[in-house]
Amino acid sequence: MDKILVIGASGQLGGELTVALRKVLGTDHVIAADVRAPEDELAEGPFSLLNVLDMGELSHLVDAYQITQVYQLAAILSAKGEQDPMQAWRLNMDGLLNVLEIAREKKVDKVFWPSSIAVFGEHTPKTRVPQYAIADPKTVYGISKLAGERWCAYYFEKYGVDVRSLRYPGLIGYKTPPGGGTTDFAVDIYFKAARKEHFTCFVSENTRLPMMYMEDAIRATLELMEAEASMIKVRGSYNVDAMSLSPEDMVQSIRAHIPDFSVSYAPDYRQGIADSWPDSVDDSEARTDWGWKPEFDLDKMTADMLKYLKKKYE
Repeated sequence: MDKILVIGASGQLGGELTVALRKVLGTDHVIAADVRAPEDELAEGPFSLLNVLDMGELSHLVDAYQITQVYQLAAILSAKGEQDPMQAWRLNMDGLLNVLEIAREKKVDKVFWPSSIAVFGEHTPKTRVPQYAIADPKTVYGISKLAGERWCAYYFEKYGVDVRSLRYPGLIGYKTPPGGGTTDFAVDIYFKAARKEHFTCFVSENTRLPMMYMEDAIRATLELMEAEASMIKVRGSYNVDAMSLSPEDMVQSIRAHIPDFSVSYAPDYRQGIADSWPDSVDDSEARTDWGWKPEFDLDKMTADMLKYLKKKYE
């Protein structure tokens, strides 16, 4: 049976992905790793402190647990990355290259690495961006993701490393608070609503961006990794899409449950980042190649988010 190492397991995506993988494979077959110790359900299974930039420790973990798959999720996100571009580049780029090198040297069966809509820029089409389009990112996060896509394709073509990737839209989930991304307003808005607090949005009310509920994102990831290698035609990173949402769309959906939810808008530097991204992508290749299809729309997501967050805060 596979032994999986999830690097960056304490993050927004990593925590939920680790739990989902343990449900499928069993707790002992999924090793969580991060620079900080877990405080939640991650602590219920094997965990190792790891800085992905430490090649020696990474190599040791792969050998010690006889790892067959690596999920490299450790990254500094778009908004936070602009505060220290060089550190964001080192972590995002060298972390991926370390994992790819380990996979090549030790013949790891599969690698997963997340890309992002942040690879797109001002000259990318704004609506239904095709799989292959102009990519001129304006953040160090986007630049590192674009470079990472090319490195993933290179390691597959040059060395046969079975590396797979998704260009995630903004991800919305109830388990983890916002973590420094430009689309974090779409998470924070639900947290504030559930706590019956006023929400101040850092992008304008009509800023429309691709979004996806975390449950769909986890399922897309697992389906991609479970697909036969012959089905994976895109070795850079697949477009995946679910919803095209603005803050005002989410406000109206929330007010169907919480009529007095209060919101104001105060756009800051993140508005410029959001404006450089498209409002939707064309994910035809993912749907055709390995059968991707989202299950959650806005209202279904809102009901689910508020249900779980209300339980949390009550």
